Amino acid sequence: MSALKRWQFWLGVLISAVFLYDVVRKLDLAQAWEAARTANYWWILPGVAVYFVAVWARTWRWHYMLRSIKHISLKRLFPVVVIGYMGNNVYPFRAGEVIRAYVLKRREDVSISASLATIIVERIFDGITMLFFVFVVLPIAPEAAEWRSIVVWFSVLFFGVLGVFFLIAASPRRSQALAGWLIQRLVPVRFRAPAEGITGRFLEGLRFLRSGTDVLMIFVTSVAIWLTETTKYWFVMHSFDFQVSFFVLMLMTAVVNLATTLPSSPGYVGTFDWPGIRILQEVGVDGAIAASYTLVLHAALWLPITLLGFFYMWRESVSWSQFAEAAKLKGEAATSGDG
Repeated sequence: MSALKRWQFWLGVLISAVFLYDVVRKLDLAQAWEAARTANYWWILPGVAVYFVAVWARTWRWHYMLRSIKHISLKRLFPVVVIGYMGNNVYPFRAGEVIRAYVLKRREDVSISASLATIIVERIFDGITMLFFVFVVLPIAPEAAEWRSIVVWFSVLFFGVLGVFFLIAASPRRSQALAGWLIQRLVPVRFRAPAEGITGRFLEGLRFLRSGTDVLMIFVTSVAIWLTETTKYWFVMHSFDFQVSFFVLMLMTAVVNLATTLPSSPGYVGTFDWPGIRILQEVGVDGAIAASYTLVLHAALWLPITLLGFFYMWRESVSWSQFAEAAKLKGEAATSGDG
């Protein structure tokens, strides 16, 4: 692990620790344990089933984005998606995104650079969908007003990056020429040819952004995915002794998932839990119940897809050493012609 990676890792651990400390210091642990002990966990089963419907929808969305590069059946793509999300849950730096691209390269011979381009755009559309949720909820739920300034900053970030990608996709020749000019001046001679190849394949992965129909389809699919995931929040809520509206759960879904873009320890420890508990407390849910619900929800989101990812990893004969290799690809892509 490079010095930069070590700093990123420990920064994530520190941020997670700060969030967790703020949760624990305000929490009555005995009451939280009692709420968890008396919960009706049967409600988690339909929640997990609905969550995997969302994972299947994510697979369809990626299949749709990749189709201009290569047509891959949903049956073959689903394990790749699950392995990637498992990688996000157990590795720092969202390395699961690179792992997903690595496994797709290994299985379907789709270049890592092209698939990474689609994955990055996926994350942008997910962020924009979260912002859409908050904007929908703002007029309905006064408790959302506290998060307005955060939403503004994230809006600038996500829409700004998406705008840059639209410009790149709309003018591929100019983008390639600009990238070539920068590579010639900034990249050592022996790395220039691989870097130019990687840039070309990355631009190929953005090709679908040239179609307004495709962009609309990706956004609509993203909304459907996150509404389905919010439905899991709703099912798990019935395990506990409180009720809030679906709109509040939409707000919770949006804010906790925006918060997980911050550096954190693997599994988004703290960055998921702190804002979720805060939102529920703001609408009158007891702190101990809010904490128990949020922690159980986090586990119910983390555990099933991680276990299934381990299974697919074993079935695909992907070793931990290959995962470690994939996790390093972000820093090494410019030195390899295989991306």
